[in-house]
Amino acid sequence: MAELKALIFDVDGTLAETEEGHRLAFNDAFADAGLDWDWTPALYADLLAVTGGKERIAHYIAQHRPHFAPPSGQPLPDFIAALHAAKTKRYAALLADGGIPLRPGVARLLREARQAGVRLAIATTTSPENVTALFDAAMPEAFGWFEVIGAGDAVPRKKPAPDIYIHVLAALQLSPGECLAVEDSAPGLRAARGAGLKVVVALNDYTAFHDFDGAAVLIDHLGEPDLPFKLISGNANSCTFIDIELLRKLAEID
Repeated sequence: MAELKALIFDVDGTLAETEEGHRLAFNDAFADAGLDWDWTPALYADLLAVTGGKERIAHYIAQHRPHFAPPSGQPLPDFIAALHAAKTKRYAALLADGGIPLRPGVARLLREARQAGVRLAIATTTSPENVTALFDAAMPEAFGWFEVIGAGDAVPRKKPAPDIYIHVLAALQLSPGECLAVEDSAPGLRAARGAGLKVVVALNDYTAFHDFDGAAVLIDHLGEPDLPFKLISGNANSCTFIDIELLRKLAEID
């Protein structure tokens, strides 16, 4: 029987409602660079199928601006990298202003895991700088609780490839059966499942239309004692919020 030893969290859309912040930061960076690009919420929802900020910009150019050439004359990959770096600064400033709180249940669950001796890790496609900025703004004391932070370009292939989860599992020196993943999107679910993990999915407005087949539990957020989640699929054992005891039960299910 499996024993739950670690929780592995995605970041964007999972720990906090960050995707709208990212969208606004992209648009600010585009405007600062003199570009007339505008990523609307509908367009950004489509672009989220591509994981990784630099990869998302490259995909947008290929699909929507195929004749674009960097005004500076620099190679396109270098231009994209600089544009993404500017976006990251914009996003960090938005976080510092307190505009992006943690999602319901996140802070409580992190504290419960720490108190229960359940190890914590991160597996995300966002940059390490974005991870640090989120915790600095929303829950500074928790950043040091994560033993492993798999982020950004830690692996060559990003979600939905399982590489980042395989990387984190190796760093934790744990098997997939000893861990649970917490995700918010179909690419994240596919990545975690591809690495052999069971997955709790807390969807959000940007991912509500995704296919979440294979999730152990699908809910709208992690919930609080006074703010129950909405169970969409799976067996939550009559619980109304995600806690360590429920996660231990999910880990035991074959």
